[in-house]
Amino acid sequence: MQTDAGAALEPVNVAALPVASNNKQTPLARFAWFVLVYNLAVILWGAYVRATGSGAGCGSHWPLCNGEILPTPAQIQTLIEFTHRVTSGLSLILTAVLLIWCWRRTAKGDWPRYAAIAGAILLLNEALLGAGLVLFEYVGMDRSASRAVFLCLHFGNTLLLVAALTLTAAWLSNGARRFVLVAQRYERIVIGIGLLCVATTGITGALAALGDTIFPTGSLKASITQDFSAGSHFLLRLRLLHPIVAAIAFLFIVWMVYKLSKSHEGSSRTLPYLTAILLIQLALGVMNVLLLAPVWLQITHLFVAEVFWIFLVLASSDVLLRSPEHC
Repeated sequence: MQTDAGAALEPVNVAALPVASNNKQTPLARFAWFVLVYNLAVILWGAYVRATGSGAGCGSHWPLCNGEILPTPAQIQTLIEFTHRVTSGLSLILTAVLLIWCWRRTAKGDWPRYAAIAGAILLLNEALLGAGLVLFEYVGMDRSASRAVFLCLHFGNTLLLVAALTLTAAWLSNGARRFVLVAQRYERIVIGIGLLCVATTGITGALAALGDTIFPTGSLKASITQDFSAGSHFLLRLRLLHPIVAAIAFLFIVWMVYKLSKSHEGSSRTLPYLTAILLIQLALGVMNVLLLAPVWLQITHLFVAEVFWIFLVLASSDVLLRSPEHC
């Protein structure tokens, strides 16, 4: 069996799975990680577009900006939105390159190939949802229920996209192409429900951030009053869902930390990062409330949330799956 990193990406059959090098990654694996990091940057810039109310910077035109291919930005909102569109377009190109490269260097039935396909489909859906937000004018200071629905779909798709790109990069890096399900039935159920709760925490967090943007307040007391007032807009009352769902998700995370601490060395590699990032995220959540969600803190909170999601996906994969040679 060949063991060099280059040979690890040649098409193989089930009986001759490659062994990854522990010292270096293949160019394809490094590119997959780059695509993931780049998409995280695009996601954060998209959050900045929303937090600054710049979503209407290109009007209701898509994919053109104010009816032009290369607009002359008359205001900062146009520049912010146009930059987001350009970087999103480049993201589509990079993900397409990853899919083609991965398809050529893997065999039928290899899991990284299908993760890359899922990533490409989800990114295309991400672009369509973003286009819908613009074309239906669910941007800027729009406070409709339809915008909230679109935002939930958009953020949920974003989490699935990040998960697909994460698994593509991780599986290409460790050399394992195919896996068997080793988790017990109750563990699969707990992980499925737990990941759903964590994703819902992110979605409700996006709704809370939208409420913070549209209905800013000058004090913590006023903000809390908004949350509990029967006359408040539904986006404000929905902010209470975020800490409630987060508390449920926290129980799953504690369970995952316990599983990793009892698991073998390979599975526990994500444990220190998962624990540290969780504590940082909790602190940022408290700061977000106390400081009335300034834009820079919203972006930081989202960034840590995405990084936490990446490690949680990796941890879940470690608990659920094993490569055949390690079973």
